[in-house]
Formats: sequence, structure tokens, C-alpha cells
Amino acid sequence: MSARPIAERLFTWPSDAPALIGSRCGECAAVTFPVNNGCPRCGSASLTDEELPRTGTVWAWTTQGFLPKAPYLGADKPEAFQPWVVASVELPGALRVEAPLVGITLDDVEVGLPVELAIVPLATDEDGTDVMSFAFAPAGSN
Repeated sequence: MSARPIAERLFTWPSDAPALIGSRCGECAAVTFPVNNGCPRCGSASLTDEELPRTGTVWAWTTQGFLPKAPYLGADKPEAFQPWVVASVELPGALRVEAPLVGITLDDVEVGLPVELAIVPLATDEDGTDVMSFAFAPAGSN
């Protein structure tokens, strides 16, 4: 079975230790995700790609209990929709990233929960190719 990332330069993959790819400003050291061409803090165009930490902690969370609007992959199959947990994950020394949480129940989600990056299938293309995206899972569960 073949697979592809949902977008280029979003995360390192395939990899045994995937990482999100962000940008660091050469002028003010601001970190952004995803990769940017210009710094939102100082306006500099002096940015370099940087792998972000693979682990972090849940800073805040909520649930996505309704089907997103198109172009959501899977909008053509609303009966298959499953609510999910969305978290703001603090990556130490970098920034906070919003992402789904996987491998966890609502009863186990809490602020401060240690999590690690996971690459997960999001959808399947018309040709049968799995479209891979990123999420976070409880640390040690991958």
C-alpha cells in the first residue's frame, strides 16, 4: 500500500522518529509552524527550516464534535465521521501547535499530559494512496 504526506515540508516522513518542520527567524529567533517565508514577529525574510521537538505537553484541549466543512477529506462520507480531541501542545523551547490527539479517551485527557508526535492516516485518495497527517499521542504509546 502506498502513502503520501498531506503536504510537503510539514513533517519528516517516512522516519522512525518523525518531527514537525517549522521555521526559525535569523533576526529575532521566533519559531513558526508550519514553515514560513517571512517572520510574523519582525518581518524578516531570514528564516531557516528547523525540526521541532517531538514531545510536548497538552496546554489546552477541546473536542471536534461536528463534521468540518469542505475541503475536509472525508466530507463525502459524513456517516463515517467520528468526533476527535484537539489539543494545543506546547513544544518546549519552540511554540504551541494545534493538533488532534490519538490513542486516548476523553477521560484520560488533561492539561499537562505528556505527548509525542504521531504520523497517522487521515484519508485515502481515489487511487488508494493513504494520506498521512500528524497528531499527538500519549508519550510512550507509539
